[in-house]
Amino acid sequence: MLVAASLIVAVGHYSGIGSPVGVSSPVSAASKSKFTIAWSHYTGWEPAEYARHAGILKKWADKYGIEIELKDPMKYTDSFTQYAGGQFDGVFVTNMDALTGPAIGGVDTTAIIIGDFSNGNDGIAVKNGTSVKDLKGRDAYLEAESVSQYALARALYKNSMKESDVRIRNTAEKDILGALEGSKNGAAVTWNPTLMTASQMKGVNIVFTSKEIPGEIIDMLVVRTNAPDALKKALTGAWYETMGIMSGKGTASKQAIAYMAQYAGNTVAEFNAQLATTAMFYSASDAAKFARSPELKKTMELVRTFSFDHGMYGVGAKSKNDVGIAFPDKTVMGNPKNVKLRFDATYMQLAAEGKL
Repeated sequence: MLVAASLIVAVGHYSGIGSPVGVSSPVSAASKSKFTIAWSHYTGWEPAEYARHAGILKKWADKYGIEIELKDPMKYTDSFTQYAGGQFDGVFVTNMDALTGPAIGGVDTTAIIIGDFSNGNDGIAVKNGTSVKDLKGRDAYLEAESVSQYALARALYKNSMKESDVRIRNTAEKDILGALEGSKNGAAVTWNPTLMTASQMKGVNIVFTSKEIPGEIIDMLVVRTNAPDALKKALTGAWYETMGIMSGKGTASKQAIAYMAQYAGNTVAEFNAQLATTAMFYSASDAAKFARSPELKKTMELVRTFSFDHGMYGVGAKSKNDVGIAFPDKTVMGNPKNVKLRFDATYMQLAAEGKL
């Protein structure tokens, strides 16, 4: 799929936070009645804009006696660094960036909605090569300290290779296609729509995608842990009402998809092609089940190990156990006295039972 770069804001799979973020002191959540949520353009997060546009977000906010403002889409890194700095009450973010950004920066953060996981949206494109093993000794253009570097590390591991087998070239997402095109036999590690565009270049083959690491690159909505139930319930209710419309078969679904595609700068066909590589959790029950699954713990062990080994815990970090990660069954990975990232299935389960 060829997507006009001028019309698309790159998918938000970027980290690049290597040290704790300076955290400001936000207004006490208990005394607030208006909340702001940040997001960036990404196939799996466009439903948030539709919920705003269609009045669904306002309906649920009104139900709980609060106001919720969805900010205009931002540059991805700005969205979660500003959330960590106290400017927003919630943000759409990946599991890795929730850890290496706000959590490691000291912001107690809870994932209340598991929206999807990348199921082909991220991958490796190689020029004049047909397998991951062909990467040996080659330049790999990617955003350093990102889920792209994580995907590369996982691909190499699965092929009995290591990162030192390639030359990692830290490259801004907007420059990756040019770097790949100008190389003799380089590789691009990136996400859609850039990945799909790269696959159409002469001599370029996709040799690995996130389909081979299902459930590891997770897209979710997080809020400050001390945010009131009213906010958590309103956001969850609005999200799953939108999921119900989006996954339907009638006119309302087609209109929703058309709006999201247009807002993202896609045609409907292009947007649907990107949805095909996004494992959306349209069902709240399925999302809650995923949050409670042992696979999530395995993923977060991989993610935190990768993040610590790559210096993303910041200067002075002694161990990947410095920060605790809590799961729905109340178990904690890492330091139980310093839990800063929490996966909570409560609100997804309430949505599944129709109790919001």
